[in-house]
Amino acid sequence: MAGSITHVIGFDDAPFPRKHRGDVAVVGAAFAGMRLEGVMIGKVRRDGANATQSLLRLVSQSRFAAHNQLLMLQGIALAGFNVVDIHALSAASAMPVLVVVRKQPNLAKIKKALLESVPGGRRKWRLIEKAGAMENIAGVYIQRAGIGAAAAQRVIERFAINSAIPEPLRTAHLIAGGLSGGSRQRV
Repeated sequence: MAGSITHVIGFDDAPFPRKHRGDVAVVGAAFAGMRLEGVMIGKVRRDGANATQSLLRLVSQSRFAAHNQLLMLQGIALAGFNVVDIHALSAASAMPVLVVVRKQPNLAKIKKALLESVPGGRRKWRLIEKAGAMENIAGVYIQRAGIGAAAAQRVIERFAINSAIPEPLRTAHLIAGGLSGGSRQRV
């Protein structure tokens, strides 16, 4: 299946000030092979609980919905601790979901922060656990839903052209940085 995956949307959130409350922009970069086909912009609540539904709405209402084959996320949480239920997103969109990060996250620190200072932290921690252990594949760490490890590796290797991070995520990251009035470094 992964050899035939050509249409991917990568999502990342825009940077925001540490004390920011409210909505944070989320950017989706839609790729057909290595060509950027379009950009979608939505919002999720800082430390909220609407990331899964917001991404699903963005994808399903986009002109890319009919052809898209896989969703990539730059981390399992957007806008701080708005954790995506990757299994629910995969099931509802009928597409595999691949979370990609450069470094292994400090799960003990994340769990402590969630349980001690984030509204709905216990539920959010359960979503992280439900996503499964981080796997070191193709030079990055991933979590996955609806796609096997070998297929995930082929997708990452196919789309990781300019860095270890696949182009749909790298592009979403750069665009999201520009939205905040600044810039983001290349990933």
